[in-house]
Amino acid sequence: MTSTPTTTASSRLRTVVMLLALASYLMSMFHRVAPAVIAGDLAAAFQVNAAALGVLAATYFYVYTLLQIPTGVLADTLGPRRILTLGGIVAGVGSLLFGLAPSFPVALIGRTLAGLGVSVAFIAMLKLIAVWYVESRFATLVGTMMFMGNLGTMTAGTPLAWAAQAAGWRAVFIAIGIASLLIGVLSWFFVQDRPGESSPTPVLAGSHNPPKRSTAWHRDLLAVMKNRLTWPGFFVNVGIAGSFFAFAGLWAVPYFMQVHGMTRAVASNHITVYFGGFAIGCLLMGPVSDRLKRRKPLMVTGAVLHAIGWWAWLALDAPSRTTTSLLCTAMGIVTASLTLSWACAKEVNPPAVSGMATSIVNMGVFLGPSILQPLVGWVMDRNWQGAMDGGARLYSPADYRTGLLLMAAFAALGAVSTFFVRETRCRNVWQPPR
Repeated sequence: MTSTPTTTASSRLRTVVMLLALASYLMSMFHRVAPAVIAGDLAAAFQVNAAALGVLAATYFYVYTLLQIPTGVLADTLGPRRILTLGGIVAGVGSLLFGLAPSFPVALIGRTLAGLGVSVAFIAMLKLIAVWYVESRFATLVGTMMFMGNLGTMTAGTPLAWAAQAAGWRAVFIAIGIASLLIGVLSWFFVQDRPGESSPTPVLAGSHNPPKRSTAWHRDLLAVMKNRLTWPGFFVNVGIAGSFFAFAGLWAVPYFMQVHGMTRAVASNHITVYFGGFAIGCLLMGPVSDRLKRRKPLMVTGAVLHAIGWWAWLALDAPSRTTTSLLCTAMGIVTASLTLSWACAKEVNPPAVSGMATSIVNMGVFLGPSILQPLVGWVMDRNWQGAMDGGARLYSPADYRTGLLLMAAFAALGAVSTFFVRETRCRNVWQPPR
């Protein structure tokens, strides 16, 4: 565990480091849910069905899922600075390509590159929190950073809908691409992997001294993967994050418009409210857990309530806007219980491999949506009756009900998995095997 820097200069540097990590995380959250707001624009621009649209949105999650373990290894060996720099550049190129795409295959490549670039942001941020702050503040700081990072998802709601209408969705993604490139360059010059490190100026390849554990990373990774206490958090995230981001990240806006008769502006407002609730939950969950010295009760309660929320959507017939807004807020708040999964993973594994431990659990956050987004689209396409509007397909309430049932099933998986999480009492409980 690294002690907290005490000098004014060190505190200022720590602030700069965390702000750049947060900026990268903001970009990742924006890309995660943006397709929900512009789903109709994308379907019309590229003349694709729901299944193809689901694949386009889920490509981000495919790449993110595959890269979580490599990112954890790199965070523990090369350090966050290098991966944040490279990630910002790749994400910038991908976003520019997506915004300029003349065809669906090119857009798919751009979306893939954007997902590739931002996939390093969250694990790098967790690693920086782990080495720059005392262990007892980990869950609180993660929750705070996620609260701030959810501004990125909130900008992908109503503000994105407004910007897409005013300037076009392509212009928005071009601007995001330029911002990502800038964040990558600034990360190279200002991020430090750990307190007390020499000034991060450009160096020749091979001159950086990586942590001593870099030569044994494969053994560390195998040990983390063989630890059965690592995996419950993974399945919690597959279920809870899978259903949450599959809905809010793609299908929520079309669902609200086609089933509940909302305009795109009103439907997009619900996405903003949804992630506003999630942001509030993130801000509260970590401090409450750290204060109570408990992880598991909060995770179980949040996951069970989240699973119940899906049945509320299925039971609603003609709800008022107040009802749908309140339900979005409530589900966002309880979904934030999944944020404790990273603290639990870190606390049941050696402190030196916190990047690998959190990356395995974080992989579930993206595996779930990568399965659900195209699966829901495929199921809806099977019963599509041929209705179109402006080049985009229209689906019946029964089609969306089937999709909601799939999300409810994933949410139930997440809720059941919380009962297998190890209670750590907010401290590292790992012990070397005998």
